[in-house]
Amino acid sequence: MKKIIYLAALCILLGSLFLFMSGCEQFGGLPSGVLQEKIENSKNYNLETSEFVNRRQNIVKEMGKGHSFWSQPMKRLNHNFFFNKNETRPLAPLPEDKGPYPTDFIKSDQTIKFIWLGHSTILVSINNKIILIDPVFSNSASPLDFFLERYQAPTLSLKELPKIDIILISHDHYDHLDMETIKWFKDKNIKFVLPLGVSSHLKRWGIDEKKIIELDWWERSVMGDILFVCTPAQHFSGRMGPINDNKSLWASWAVKSGNQSFYFSGDSGYDIHYKNIGDKLGPFDIVFMDSAQYNERWRAVHNMPDEVIQGFQDLRGKHLVPVGWGMFTLSLHSWYDPIIESTSRAEKLNLSIFTPRLGQVVRLDQENNFEKWWKKIISSKAFSR
Repeated sequence: MKKIIYLAALCILLGSLFLFMSGCEQFGGLPSGVLQEKIENSKNYNLETSEFVNRRQNIVKEMGKGHSFWSQPMKRLNHNFFFNKNETRPLAPLPEDKGPYPTDFIKSDQTIKFIWLGHSTILVSINNKIILIDPVFSNSASPLDFFLERYQAPTLSLKELPKIDIILISHDHYDHLDMETIKWFKDKNIKFVLPLGVSSHLKRWGIDEKKIIELDWWERSVMGDILFVCTPAQHFSGRMGPINDNKSLWASWAVKSGNQSFYFSGDSGYDIHYKNIGDKLGPFDIVFMDSAQYNERWRAVHNMPDEVIQGFQDLRGKHLVPVGWGMFTLSLHSWYDPIIESTSRAEKLNLSIFTPRLGQVVRLDQENNFEKWWKKIISSKAFSR
């Protein structure tokens, strides 16, 4: 009798949890109707498993092999979210340029300008249009406001942003697709450029379908004089874990206008897609490269430090900008590890790397003042690196 009661209680608990999750607006929506038909016709969708897949279809599912707890139990105990000696959050606020953006930021017919706002949120001005990439202005990178909190308030508030023409999204994870930020733009005259399937979330949040452009890998869209190419990445998707895992596509983006171009990697592990993109669409003036939230267990979905540099070279980039760091702690490395690793490796190979402060305006037609500002706020143990 007790077993039946326990089983019933468990079923009620799981059922309540499912209803909560499926009813929570933060989790977004699931594709259906015409969108689902288009998804099922995609070469990147596996009809048998009903999910989007990478080139190597099982690489994400297999990435934990060889890294079980029992293979190295003491190391695992000393290196996890509960027992972690790394400096995963800054000891002081990160330096930032708080002044209002320059009034001529939009004027970019001759050069690309950009402002990094932390993690993967970037403002780019190209050919007199302003693109906002993976904007996250909420307090946390999760559906819970107190979990995975940002290091500090946004350098620019949503109200302080210039007029945005296009929002570009790489995938639907919380640190790249933020519901509250998206809803703030609901009534603005703006276009949303998305990987296939991500529109199901935006539609649930009230975004007009007419404002959405949704692409599969290697598909193109031209807006004015700007070309957007949805390019491959090696990652995964989902906002509710196994309930809607991989129901929408993840992507990187190549953006070109005249003789100006940039590439945004989104989140990605290293694979031949970087070389393929570089061969087909390169070179790129700027490469915004996923450079953080890595560890050996996750190397299938996030570049390791050596792969950041190799991927940049594969893409035939001129200037490297490490992103995916500097605002949220999602992995176990110290918050400053990604930028130290990227700069040291780039300098050894004499590669051009940009390391702007939060809010710093960078433009390609003039000299920019970059410094290793992170050294001023990290503990002494890192200075030897």
